[in-house]
Amino acid sequence: MKRRDFLAATSSFLLPVMVDGMGLKAFGVNSPLVQSLMKTDALTKDRVLVIIYLNGGNDGLNTVIPLDQHTFYSNLRSNIAIPQASVLPIGDGSTGLHPSMMGLQQMHANGKLAVVHSVSYPTPSYSHYRATDIWMTATDANVQVDTGWAGRYLEDRFANYPSPPITDRDAANAVMEDPLAIQIGYLTSTTLLGSNQSMAVAINDPASYAALVGGGTAGIVNDLPCCDAGDLVAFIRQQQALAVSYSIEITSAHNAGNITPAPAYPTGNSIADQLKIIARLVGGGLKTKIYFLSIGGFDTHSTQVQSGGGSNNNLGTHATLLGRLSAGIKAFQDDLQQRGIEDKVAGFTFSEFGRRANSNSSAGTDHGVAAPMFVFGSSIKRQSVGRNPNVGGYSNLPTDLNGTVGNQDLKMQIDFRRIYWDILTDWFGRSKADATSLFLNKTFDTVSLFTDEVCTIKTGSWHDEKTWSCGRVPFISENTRICAGHTVTLNANASVKNLQNYGNLIMAADVNLSIKGL
Repeated sequence: MKRRDFLAATSSFLLPVMVDGMGLKAFGVNSPLVQSLMKTDALTKDRVLVIIYLNGGNDGLNTVIPLDQHTFYSNLRSNIAIPQASVLPIGDGSTGLHPSMMGLQQMHANGKLAVVHSVSYPTPSYSHYRATDIWMTATDANVQVDTGWAGRYLEDRFANYPSPPITDRDAANAVMEDPLAIQIGYLTSTTLLGSNQSMAVAINDPASYAALVGGGTAGIVNDLPCCDAGDLVAFIRQQQALAVSYSIEITSAHNAGNITPAPAYPTGNSIADQLKIIARLVGGGLKTKIYFLSIGGFDTHSTQVQSGGGSNNNLGTHATLLGRLSAGIKAFQDDLQQRGIEDKVAGFTFSEFGRRANSNSSAGTDHGVAAPMFVFGSSIKRQSVGRNPNVGGYSNLPTDLNGTVGNQDLKMQIDFRRIYWDILTDWFGRSKADATSLFLNKTFDTVSLFTDEVCTIKTGSWHDEKTWSCGRVPFISENTRICAGHTVTLNANASVKNLQNYGNLIMAADVNLSIKGL
């Protein structure tokens, strides 16, 4: 067996530990996830990121519904449209969530959920494999690399991985004894692709693995075969020793994270089961920075809703998936609050693409472009980024439908890498220079997820959504900043909470800007 093939088959080691009956997989330094998460101030700030992958391409238009354009929405997808009376309103009522997402509706009302509208990237791919790779590596669509955005972060921050002592450059070279990133459950090949190998452990049989590595005696090297075979066995023994060490830390955190009364989670819900483990590990003191989990089934080309129409559209495959996601995240957030650690954890959902604005004749949806993301946690400062896509109801805005009638996609409003940028800079504390390097010499505008201010990102009109970091005109409740070097023209009345003007504000005659204050 060639060394590269061997490494690809064994690169993501399955830890010899079971937590609540679920196996844990540790990410190696070269996986796109670990490569993507390896350069933060997380150890110093003790912050944690949870990534939830909605595998298959989520139908965003039935997840976050434009209530203020419900007639136009229904005309696009009459056989799967959610009845207006069933939609769960959020915010000012112009937007709503699928009726199965009551948990997320409550989190939004409590300021712990942000909806990021119409997320994608330029020149999108309709291929599951290529689109997932783009999201995990955070590159342009025409660029292919062997590292992930989060892995590059972790690798840059933690020196010597995977050979102990692994040290944190951001914390005076303090030793990091816990896994840098953990995935629970199913592992996708794109998520784990490193520069030379997949970081997922392909060996799931402990007996055969123990036989290969010599029963766990990683420190004994005199029984190694010669040449390439010996090198391969030595490598895998090193991985085993690290994994055994990690399993001890994970088991210790799991035991320390047991609290009374036990946090309540829904049963029969795989995403809730995974989040329950994460909350317990974080609560038990594990210093892991990134947790990655997934839920499949979102490739809903047919029977997305229950047959029968009307209120039956509230039920079916998609409703079940969204209900599990919503209930799981809500239980997780409640668990973190009960433990007193909710301020140290943030998370987001993503899917490789959205789906067509039009439904198909099989009561489903085909591969599309833009879809919403959810960002959750008690530390977020925005409940909405961007606005409802214009599906025909906003006469003052360009349409957000692209393509021929019957095969229309939703256009992108927000590049997904802007969310990643905020996570690296505002959540994990990376400098803009560091973030630029981690994004392979590209910069992205903030979406102000974790900051108190909405700021300008370019010169333009106050009422042009593209002028502002949040992808929309600032709300009356928001602090606002005009950045140095930017000129903003105000041609109609506006109201904000506060304004800091470091640039230039030009106001038309008889136009008022109302500063509401506290």
